Amino acid sequence: MKKAHSRPTTCLGSKNLSILSHHPFDIGANFARLLPAQPCVLCGTGSLNGLICKDCDAELPRLPEAHCPVCALPSPVGGVCGQCLRHPPHFDHCVAAFSYAFPMDKLLQELKYRERLILVDHLADALARHVTLRPDFLVALPLHPARLRERGFNQSLLLARRISRRLGIPLLPDLCERVRNTPPQSGLPWKERDKNMRGAFACESGDRIKGKHVAIVDDVMTTGASTGELARMLKQAGASEVSVWVIARTMKD
Repeated sequence: MKKAHSRPTTCLGSKNLSILSHHPFDIGANFARLLPAQPCVLCGTGSLNGLICKDCDAELPRLPEAHCPVCALPSPVGGVCGQCLRHPPHFDHCVAAFSYAFPMDKLLQELKYRERLILVDHLADALARHVTLRPDFLVALPLHPARLRERGFNQSLLLARRISRRLGIPLLPDLCERVRNTPPQSGLPWKERDKNMRGAFACESGDRIKGKHVAIVDDVMTTGASTGELARMLKQAGASEVSVWVIARTMKD
């Protein structure tokens, strides 16, 4: 009489194997259930849906519902604000996923200065969900080569790559370059920032950009001096329309 073959055991255990049997074709969901919950980067509790738990995500600072479509600052009726009507910036519209306030400011500082690159996908995906217009291609706000060597990465380029893949919009990383190594904007008074950025960028002209809609991807917009100067150079090179996409927008006091 032949002995019945015993069922092989695994380190997953019968309880976890039963999860697979209930959803045999949903491989991604099955393995997500098997993996331990990762701690939320903000509160430290378990988070099954990414780096930030649902409760913390709900508390992230959003833009006011009524904001200017050009600069993303508060606007009484949600139309173009008086400042943009009087002094239109070089870019045509701005999309921001969040307001630059606690704890979003801390998250972006962790990414930029502490190399928490694990945040890139989460932040880029959040921004991509706010996009409604579809430009011809994306560019990342470039770093000067000296600054890039010092930091080791350009967070704006990492964000742009993720958004490009998610939305299927081409990224042109070599279209623009930083030709002047300017002092950090964060250490300057707001009124000095436009002057500091003047002539900081160069963009390739020609058929690749002529008549195109370009979206600039950056992590934070404060005064708009950096993105505004890059938008000016893109239009000088032939772009017909320039959008600015940022993770967070600083609200003026």
